[in-house]
Amino acid sequence: MSEQFIVIGLSDSQTPDVSAGAREAVDSCRVFAGGERHRMIAAALVPEGSRWITIMPPLGKVLDELARAEGPVVVFTSGDPLFYGFGATLLKRFPDARYRYFPAFSSLQLLAHRVRQPYQTMRSASLVGRGWQELDRLLIERAELVGVLCDRKKTPALLAARMLDYGFDSYEMVVGEALGGPEERVRSFDLGDAVGEVFHELCCVLLRSRTVKERMFGIADERFEGLPGRPDMITKMPVRLATLSRLNLANCSSFWDVGFCTGSVSIEARLQFPGVGVTAFEKRPECEGIMARNASVFGAPGIDVVMGDFLAHCHDSYAGPNGMIDAAFIGGHGGRLGEVLDCIAGRLSPGGRVVVNAVLPETLDGFHAGARRHSLQLLDDLVLMPGDHNPITIAAAVRL
Repeated sequence: MSEQFIVIGLSDSQTPDVSAGAREAVDSCRVFAGGERHRMIAAALVPEGSRWITIMPPLGKVLDELARAEGPVVVFTSGDPLFYGFGATLLKRFPDARYRYFPAFSSLQLLAHRVRQPYQTMRSASLVGRGWQELDRLLIERAELVGVLCDRKKTPALLAARMLDYGFDSYEMVVGEALGGPEERVRSFDLGDAVGEVFHELCCVLLRSRTVKERMFGIADERFEGLPGRPDMITKMPVRLATLSRLNLANCSSFWDVGFCTGSVSIEARLQFPGVGVTAFEKRPECEGIMARNASVFGAPGIDVVMGDFLAHCHDSYAGPNGMIDAAFIGGHGGRLGEVLDCIAGRLSPGGRVVVNAVLPETLDGFHAGARRHSLQLLDDLVLMPGDHNPITIAAAVRL
């Protein structure tokens, strides 16, 4: 296999400006790799008769071909190869190879320079072939300057529409298109104006906060839309916050909310721990719209909602990458607490916790018995009395 990779970052300029060291490396190699766009840009640099490996999906096949290459390989990437670039993919597959890097500015750095924006505080997210999770976290955390890499599907227009849906309307959007190339264009928008625009497929975005919105810790119960005629069908705010504490979400990456009803626990978890993936289950059809509206009002994007009987949907596709979950809250069980607990306990990671809020003694006894059956360690019960309501016992168990 190749023992050395020379990784060269390119801009979209049709006349690539690379260092003398990069040119020397290119002249000494005969195997090159990059996308089709990189091949056209670097055509004048690559010696005749050289072998070219095109980087395109499926990447496993490309990496196998690179592994079989003899001698050093020059890999052309866009901008900074270690900033959401193919350079990180190479390191993961070939950790013991020798590397030389000749980075160019990333597109976000170029855009910051174009608009004279100091970017030492910038936080970044990529939407290129990825979900919204990285960006959602930054918006929930009220990051003041966010750099976003877009693609042909997750465009600046779609990004703007989604931000408005969740109330993140305090940002100005600056869009850089085909930066460094002949089609370069830089424009600034209010989010509403960006929604209807068409953008170049090679684009990136700076989101600049105009005002910092207040972050909430504990949402008043009356602010949630609830089930019609069922005002008490919500986990009350003091109980909700104590429940999140007992779940230990600060040290989790995945969380299941079983029987979400109004979505209060899922939404509060999403806002307080935006790095945690939240999956919420509910069988009442009317709750799907209630959850969506509440999540929109409180700016809590990224909650995965699963409708239907939990026991029919309790499988690995909703768990973390390893088929495990780190925390689960049983907010509703339909009289089948034991079965629900069986499903959760079998997927609970080491150190993971499951919590139930019990009003009835039989619920508490059933939880204790189920936890012991699965060799979970019971924590001390916590009893709260919110207002003039009945006492609620917050029971928790942990997988050792």
